[in-house]
Amino acid sequence: MYLADAKAPICSLKVQSHFEALPTVKARKYAHHMARAAHAGTRVVLRQVSAESEAIYDLIMKIHAHVQASPSSSPGKPDYVAVFANDSISKEQVQQYLDYASQFLSNLGNYKSFGDTKFVPRVSQEAFRALATAANAAEAFDAVRDPLYSTIPEKANLLGHLDQGHVTTYYSTAPGVATITQREIAAVQAVVTIEHGILPENSTVHKVAPGEFEFQIASAEPASGATTTAAPTSYELPNGLGRVTLKHGAHAREMGLVVRELEAAAAYVANDTQARMLAAYIDAFRTGSMEAHKQSQREWVHDAQPLVETNVGFIETYRDPAGVRGEWEGLVAMVNAERTAKFSKLVRDAEDYIARLPWPREFEKDTFTAPDFTSLEVLAFAGSGIPAGINIPNYDDIRQDVGFKNVSLGNVLSAKQNDSDEAITFLHEADQALYKKYHADAFEMQVGVHELLGHGTGRLFTAPAPAGLVHPGSGEPVTTHYAPGETWGSVFGAIAASYEECRAELVAMYLATEPAILETFGHATPEAQSDVAYAAYLQMARAGLLALEYWDPATAKWGQAHMQARFSILKCFLDAGLARIVYTDKTGFSDLVIELDRTQLPIAPGAGHPAVARYLQDIHSYKCAGDVTRGRALYSHMSDVEAADLARFRPVVLAKKQPRKQLIQPNTFASGATAADIEFRDYPETNQGMIQSFFDRTV
Repeated sequence: MYLADAKAPICSLKVQSHFEALPTVKARKYAHHMARAAHAGTRVVLRQVSAESEAIYDLIMKIHAHVQASPSSSPGKPDYVAVFANDSISKEQVQQYLDYASQFLSNLGNYKSFGDTKFVPRVSQEAFRALATAANAAEAFDAVRDPLYSTIPEKANLLGHLDQGHVTTYYSTAPGVATITQREIAAVQAVVTIEHGILPENSTVHKVAPGEFEFQIASAEPASGATTTAAPTSYELPNGLGRVTLKHGAHAREMGLVVRELEAAAAYVANDTQARMLAAYIDAFRTGSMEAHKQSQREWVHDAQPLVETNVGFIETYRDPAGVRGEWEGLVAMVNAERTAKFSKLVRDAEDYIARLPWPREFEKDTFTAPDFTSLEVLAFAGSGIPAGINIPNYDDIRQDVGFKNVSLGNVLSAKQNDSDEAITFLHEADQALYKKYHADAFEMQVGVHELLGHGTGRLFTAPAPAGLVHPGSGEPVTTHYAPGETWGSVFGAIAASYEECRAELVAMYLATEPAILETFGHATPEAQSDVAYAAYLQMARAGLLALEYWDPATAKWGQAHMQARFSILKCFLDAGLARIVYTDKTGFSDLVIELDRTQLPIAPGAGHPAVARYLQDIHSYKCAGDVTRGRALYSHMSDVEAADLARFRPVVLAKKQPRKQLIQPNTFASGATAADIEFRDYPETNQGMIQSFFDRTV
């Protein structure tokens, strides 16, 4: 189950026409330098995935450099078979190497970005070494051979806490020192972040010695706010656990490259807001100040409808097992005006839809700050994976007091469309045609509602709730709130990311039967609206079943936040009788399909499914009130695989799983002062094209 995918589909992000349609020299140069700033963090992502990922990356690049320089390859067309295939290395083994290299690069590491599970090459160690030897890279291969291929112990094949036997680089321990524990991590978090207000998103924690910890902060400079080498600040930890010392300068080279490209981009900003945003970014990455990054996000929210949309930083916390430290991420994209019109109408009507959500107004912000909601065509997305939509910033106070933006990534959605004639797994033959016809439309609507009305709704009680207020689902009194210094992430911890994705998905499901929303997305007739809503529910139910791939039975651990959420929603459907799992093969479940009771999905205003409403009421109100005890108990129950007796279906899900698509990004190159000197370069939809795209942007 840990072998790399064989011959996974590869798609190019189609964006050249949108880039070349930018109307000014400034806009194109701004996009170019912002893309380079985003990709300058590539090595940071590799280090955040696993200790060996950066060395594997360098091995792949070294092998590619040899192929590209070989007389057997023509310019821009590296021929791996011609260079390596011989009596000792077969064409099939060369293909297996290419499959691994491409999947590694599309995940920016040797753990899947969607699932957090390790994958290893199908090509044998002997053939891989022979190939590396032919490329003068045998020493580089030998240095990573063991972690490259090892799948023992089994727990080390999942990202997670070290003291549970899993793998993470967000927390580390010096050789010969007892492994850093979750108790120690929590103590560092409580002292540094909660007591002293130092945000953790751009940090890692290293246990130097017993009772001695470093809070390592990413910055181009070695000390906060200056180039001085002044001694960093230290804090005592509670319960005799020792001391933690702040240490700046992690990823200094990469942060310096980011700063350099941001300074270049600053010459091409479109307005004063962008100028202030970039100044704050530069301060943040130079000094390590997350307060400066927060200021960049305030400016970013105010930069409405730019020609080139960008965002960079340590953003999403999915892969930190404690749920508070962010992975490097950088987005650069152009607006798709036609698609944006749909989302703009959704924004205009948002307050009407929010009023229909199943909770009292006390659980909603006093005023809804209408965000920028655009459909973007991605030019660059640095990170371990590319989402279909984004709702940021993730800072609770900015979202509540300033606002946020939603973006839908149009060429990612398009690239993910399944135009194959092959049957969709786990669906009745009667549902196949409808699903293929409408699943892309349903997903576009789901992403839009999920981002705007899912992530964009709700308030956090930072003071005691009004007397007599009860949770709308359970009817229990609201007795909790967020204390000073606490955030949504710090209170809910490791489950926060998945819990929030579940809440947003439930909002999308609850509103999927709203005729006005369906019409906004282009479905005007009652028949089409009914079909799209049905496809949306069918898609969610199927995703919940496929989620079993991302649950590890040995540890009962979920490896992907969104899939844990979708599984819990499938359980909600099953408990309500909205969905059924049907089969006649009672041993291998080879004919297993999901059935939905379509009569339970009427298309009418306020006709959200009652079971979805009940689950959403609880999960939403517990988040608002910071009621982690009830919230964790509910979510643990709803995502418990064994309790639902669904674990038995995992083998057939694995047997029928299909490789995820890999997305190749283009590059831009500046060689002069005129707009024509910005070269746009696309790549073939092949493993070699994937490798070449990374080779061309490696610094």
